[in-house]
Amino acid sequence: MRNKKIRIIIVLSIILFLGFICLNVVISYITMKNSVEEAIANQHIKSAKSIAESMDTEMYKAFLENPIRSKEYWEIRRFLNDSREKIGALYVYTLKIENDSYSQDMIVGLPDEVPGYPIGEICTVPSKQLRIALKGEDYITGILDDPKYGDYLSVGVPIKDNNQQIIGYLGVDISVETVKHIEYKVLTNSTVMIVVSILFVCVLLIAFAFLNRWYHKELEKEIHHTEDTYQKEVLSLISSVRSFRHDYVNHILVVQGLLKIGNHKQALQYADQLVKEASAFKISEISIVGNPALSVLLQTKKMAAQNRNIRMDIHAEEHDFLKIKSIDLIKILSNLMDNSMDAACELPESSRRMAVCCAVQNDHYIFQVSNTGPMIAEPDKVFEKGYTTKKQHPSIVRGFGLSIVKETVERYKGTIEVTSAEAETAFTVKIPFSS
Repeated sequence: MRNKKIRIIIVLSIILFLGFICLNVVISYITMKNSVEEAIANQHIKSAKSIAESMDTEMYKAFLENPIRSKEYWEIRRFLNDSREKIGALYVYTLKIENDSYSQDMIVGLPDEVPGYPIGEICTVPSKQLRIALKGEDYITGILDDPKYGDYLSVGVPIKDNNQQIIGYLGVDISVETVKHIEYKVLTNSTVMIVVSILFVCVLLIAFAFLNRWYHKELEKEIHHTEDTYQKEVLSLISSVRSFRHDYVNHILVVQGLLKIGNHKQALQYADQLVKEASAFKISEISIVGNPALSVLLQTKKMAAQNRNIRMDIHAEEHDFLKIKSIDLIKILSNLMDNSMDAACELPESSRRMAVCCAVQNDHYIFQVSNTGPMIAEPDKVFEKGYTTKKQHPSIVRGFGLSIVKETVERYKGTIEVTSAEAETAFTVKIPFSS
């Protein structure tokens, strides 16, 4: 079920990614197309203004008084044709605008040998642009679909006489082929950037997938370490309980046997001795620790030490120790305490001692585990993976507990030190924290 969900997420991610790329390409194309059209129109607005300013407005006013193919008509037509050829436009012409729904072509710049358009032919400038022109402003139409003259983009600027009075409009039509040719060039030049953008997104997705995979591996590793730690503690607790149960049954049998033979005095003495031994294990002192996980660990290890005939002294301050994750805290102390118990067990029962300290000092946590036992000959090597002073067994992997402790401590920017002598070995962990 989990794998199916992952596959669905991956498929949806790929679909979203492809959709994002397509949307990005479409938006980029539309933006580029509009930008090209705007740039071309603005460039031809400048050309149109230059042409309008260069016109012989007095001659054009004379033509307007009698709009026929007169001398004035031909002079202005040649001038407009000249301008058309220089700027590469489809048409350059003059307009007469009556209102926002009616305009007329007056003179269209064409070569002399080409038949001219009729004077006063109705023009196809849209009403929106005519309203702009009636205000005396420049206009841009965008691409027009003209059933008679084809597709083109048109701009217009006012023609002003010497007194700055508007006497007409100068229109410039740009072939749609010219626009498309420029759009193609821009698109070709932009293709590299689009491809780079797509590759960049791909790299980001690959990096995300890689980091996600790495994170899950690290998480699984952490969970595995945590499970190992808690399984060890649970098994240790079960072992201690079994041992106590076994001892308890044996003690009851002894008391029962003494009572059966009528030796009540010796039975009472034996029971008193059991009470004293039970009182020596003070769980109540451990339970004052403010961290429940740490409290359980110390109680478990206390029982395990007692089961192995090790005298364990515990000093734990009434503090929650929550600046460290409980998982990491258990990982550090359980490994150190297990190593100490193993080392102490190499001595006779009368010499087996351990001490555990959990304290807070200024802005540091101090954890110290010490024990009697053999001196460590090479203290610098104990934190290396695979290094162990214990006897190797083919079915048991040893030498990783202290390396795990060191890695965990360093993750909190802490330090771990080991001091070893004939009488005692001690591991001291210092972990800084900010209040």
